[in-house]
Amino acid sequence: MNANTLKILLKKEVSLIRRNPIIPRLIIAMPILVMLIIPLVTTLDVKNVGVAVVDNDHTELSRRMITDMNASEYLSVTGCYLSYDEAFLQIEIGKADAIVTIPKNYLRDLTNGKRPELDLKANGVNATKGILGTQYATMSIAHTISQWQAEQGINLPMAKSNAMNFYNPTLDFRNYMIPALMVVLLILICGFLPALNLVSEKETGTIEAMNVTPVGRFEFVLSKLIPYWIVGILVVTVGILIGWLVYGLVPEGKILNIYLATILFSLVMSGLGVFIANQSKTILQSIFMMFAFIVVFQLMSGLFTPIASMPQWAQYITYAIPPRYFIEIMRAVYLKGASLADLWIQYLSLTGFAAALCFVAASTYKKRA
Repeated sequence: MNANTLKILLKKEVSLIRRNPIIPRLIIAMPILVMLIIPLVTTLDVKNVGVAVVDNDHTELSRRMITDMNASEYLSVTGCYLSYDEAFLQIEIGKADAIVTIPKNYLRDLTNGKRPELDLKANGVNATKGILGTQYATMSIAHTISQWQAEQGINLPMAKSNAMNFYNPTLDFRNYMIPALMVVLLILICGFLPALNLVSEKETGTIEAMNVTPVGRFEFVLSKLIPYWIVGILVVTVGILIGWLVYGLVPEGKILNIYLATILFSLVMSGLGVFIANQSKTILQSIFMMFAFIVVFQLMSGLFTPIASMPQWAQYITYAIPPRYFIEIMRAVYLKGASLADLWIQYLSLTGFAAALCFVAASTYKKRA
């Protein structure tokens, strides 16, 4: 490999990137927009669950239960209705997510030592909101009844338990999501852009001039990849700074472990991008091929949904998804403070993917006479 030739080619690539009207703006704007907007709008935290109440008891306790539910930050009582049909209408028109029916003589039965049951029904269209909404309502009602029993001097033994949340004590979904979002940035910056850059040279015909030169294919491919590796490191740095300055989230582990994973994953995605470009004749073909990989990567890497919740056969497939390992590293380093020794399997897997894809990218590029 000729180092001087590689240096000249790198200057050419940097000039092409700078002259491109879209790529420099995309490199600057994308990490800022992704890290500022997606953590705010992409969340599994369920709040403001609409609850329609059917109060058949009409007692002080039932009114207190309704008031406490409405005071919760997770629940919002849409109204108190005389019949179940009226409450169900609120679910049909989309104003309520759950129905709580307080039975007749609820207070009297509770005072006499009985355990009357409440009827809770949820809108199953949004399963997550429905399940969590009924759980929130159940906990709110149980808290209200517990306070009322203490005030009335009624001693009904209840099981007690203490809960502690490790690594993310506030259970804030942003802390779980922000480290993994950097995988989206690297997929686009280090995978999508090199592919588009290489295919655009095919369409404009400038690659034909390169094919008749004595430049080796490894030198040519490296000149296409190195600028985006550097950009990937800068993008992750911006993401770390935004996570710290905006959300107050800092890595518990060493930042060097994050950069090592970033370099390896940049090699993976850039190798994949060049391989796709080698198989594509037009920009449209490369976009569709790259988009197919991006969809699979995002849905099966554990970015939005836990891998453990997938079917067993799908969990086996995720071992062949490189972003899985990068996301595991980022979350473990950020939230647990994991070290290189703790994550050696993930680092070794990324190294294997990087070596294989970069070799494939270089070997599939063929110079035409």
